Amino acid sequence: MSLFRTKDIEAMLAVARDDGLKKVLGPVDLVMMGIGAIIGTGIFVLTGTGALTAGPALTVSFVIAALACGFAALCYAEFASAIPVSGSIYTYSYATLGEIVAWMIGWDLLLEYGLATSAVSVGWSGYFQSLMAGFGLKLPAALTAAPGAVPGVETMINLPACLIMLAITWVVSYGVRESARVNNLMVAVKIGVVLLFIAVGVWHVQPANWEPFAPFGFSGIFNAAALVFFAFIGFDAVTSAAEEVRNPRRDLPIGIIGSLAVCTVLYVVVAAIMTGIVPFARFAGVDHPVSLALQYAGQNWVAGFVDLGAILGMTTVILVMTYGQTRVIFAMSRDGLLPERLSSVHPVHATPYFATWTVGLIFAAIAGFVPLNVLAELINIGTLAAFTLISVAVLVLRRIRPDLPRAFRCPGVPVVPLLAIGFCLFLMAHLQALTWIAFLVWLALGLVIYFAYARRNAVLHNHGG
Repeated sequence: MSLFRTKDIEAMLAVARDDGLKKVLGPVDLVMMGIGAIIGTGIFVLTGTGALTAGPALTVSFVIAALACGFAALCYAEFASAIPVSGSIYTYSYATLGEIVAWMIGWDLLLEYGLATSAVSVGWSGYFQSLMAGFGLKLPAALTAAPGAVPGVETMINLPACLIMLAITWVVSYGVRESARVNNLMVAVKIGVVLLFIAVGVWHVQPANWEPFAPFGFSGIFNAAALVFFAFIGFDAVTSAAEEVRNPRRDLPIGIIGSLAVCTVLYVVVAAIMTGIVPFARFAGVDHPVSLALQYAGQNWVAGFVDLGAILGMTTVILVMTYGQTRVIFAMSRDGLLPERLSSVHPVHATPYFATWTVGLIFAAIAGFVPLNVLAELINIGTLAAFTLISVAVLVLRRIRPDLPRAFRCPGVPVVPLLAIGFCLFLMAHLQALTWIAFLVWLALGLVIYFAYARRNAVLHNHGG
């Protein structure tokens, strides 16, 4: 039964109070962090792919994906208010479901956050190169993409993707307050760009483009929901900031639910306007659907701002996901499941400096040298698995620790957590078989590492847990 040993919640809270991290974040920082993680590739790239799958009913697909996230977000909010400790679902699982479950979901998060930063870096590179080309500046073809990423073109490395990863790594390693300031500024600009698109685009909508509304039926709507779920990934990274928040029991639920609500409204409105301007079939092969809609409407000057917003949007996603991943690694290392060096805190910057640069260098290399054209689904399945577990864990916590103080309580228990589980499993069932195979291979590798290293080095093991 040592596989399912759990950590004492009071002991976790005591360690978190004296971890060396600076407690400087407030509710606005957390909402902006959530928006920074959510609004990026999903709204600027995946809306086109989603429209091809669902037609104008893409708006319904976004609502379905948002519901799955929303139910899970309520469960996250309860945990964040009750156990404000770094590590997100990894930490919550360790306190409720046991060590091996916590390890597997932590291992899953390393894949989710890491591949998300690499994938978004590649998308960032495409928009950046497009923007530079508008000024007549072009990189040599060999430096524009990973080897084999562009058929018929000799490419060696995606240099812009590699460089943006390294730049973000430096910002995250420098300090959490500085990272939050950079994120808040870029998020404010990209929200402004999205609102500009809405204000200009709404006047060019042709209602006839919304007919037929659901050309591929319910199957198309559900398949698109499973795809655009990627667009909502990121709000869970807010919980990773728990030990750097001034009043985590109050502010974490605000950050989680507030950022998800804002982004859902923006996604639905943008999808409706975009498919109202451009017949959905025209998005085939297009990786910049939002700016295409404006070009289609003859508003090229706004399209340029959208490209800038896309670059900033993706930059904040990389920043928040990198931040979230380093804090999960920090928590796992502090528990002995990963090498101790990864939880060392820099004496000046008060950040897990070594862990941050380890993550940055690895995934900068992946962004630079690996073609990442099928990553969205792989990232989705990892997140859906995490959301399913958080919903199970909140039910377990209610049973084993009904006395634990909770500043926020998930409403409608057990119905809401069960709905979250149902929605997530439903969306997982609509992912491709290859995605499931790759995910299971990653989990199998995680089991090997757990039994070979993590189990016997765990702090609980060494203290007779």
